[in-house]
Amino acid sequence: MLPCDLQVNGYGGVDFNSDTLTAAQMELACAQLVADGVGQFLATVITDHVPVMCARLARLAAYYGELPHIQDCLIGLHVEGPFLNPADGYRGAHPRDAILPADVSSMEQLLVAGNGLVRLVTLAPEADDQLRVTRFLAERNVCVAAGHTDASRAQLRAAAAAGCTLFTHLGNGCPALLPRHDNIIQRVLALREHFLVTLIADGAHVPFFVLENYLRLIGIDRAIVVSDAIAPAGLGPGDYTLGRWQLRIGPDLVARSPDGGHLVGSAVGLTLAAKRLSTETSLEPGDILRLTTLNPRSVLDPR
Repeated sequence: MLPCDLQVNGYGGVDFNSDTLTAAQMELACAQLVADGVGQFLATVITDHVPVMCARLARLAAYYGELPHIQDCLIGLHVEGPFLNPADGYRGAHPRDAILPADVSSMEQLLVAGNGLVRLVTLAPEADDQLRVTRFLAERNVCVAAGHTDASRAQLRAAAAAGCTLFTHLGNGCPALLPRHDNIIQRVLALREHFLVTLIADGAHVPFFVLENYLRLIGIDRAIVVSDAIAPAGLGPGDYTLGRWQLRIGPDLVARSPDGGHLVGSAVGLTLAAKRLSTETSLEPGDILRLTTLNPRSVLDPR
């Protein structure tokens, strides 16, 4: 059984958020992911203005329908935003000018554009008034993840009660400097029984020793490794243009913003992340299998 990646923004030089994405490029990215050992993945559409996101989701859904041979690997869509915390640090690389308070009408537009393929939505609970969007999604069997958030413990508990079951990339989507005790990382760890928690395991987003600390608290059965891969993943070091960003990716395959202030996705694919886990941590092969393969599949097929 091959790994399953819940967060892929692009791969092999192909950007799933490009407004000029072609069917041939989609085929190329899927083929490269499979060649590099990823069995299944969710294509991730990130924050932009809602009509732009809808067009991107509709394009991906159309290619899914037109290219049946990619359906074994492309198994759905992940919408990350636009209902996020707009503060610097919490929004990460998501553009501030497109971040919105959550509303059911906009969410419904995104779901319709995705034509039934949206499987996962990441939002900030504090941006979701009375958790209307969280409930709307949960009622439609769309998995809801909290992320890019500074939600309080009360807000996280309420989100869980409303149907939020995941937390997106713990340790990222937050400022580099946080209050030492009461911060979003500690709140999620304190409420770990309510969420499955995803982690980016490239060694840069979360240092491996920190990732192991998180796993000791969360437990292997409640954690999932995602790549958060961007278009340069699978290509190696170099200079790349990605949407609004000019990126320089070094030998460590870390993708940073031009000012070095924060990370912009990862150029480390899921299978390479698994290899790094095997050499840089004390995790057993069975643990890595659960984190990269069994647990993410259980989210998408909970039977």
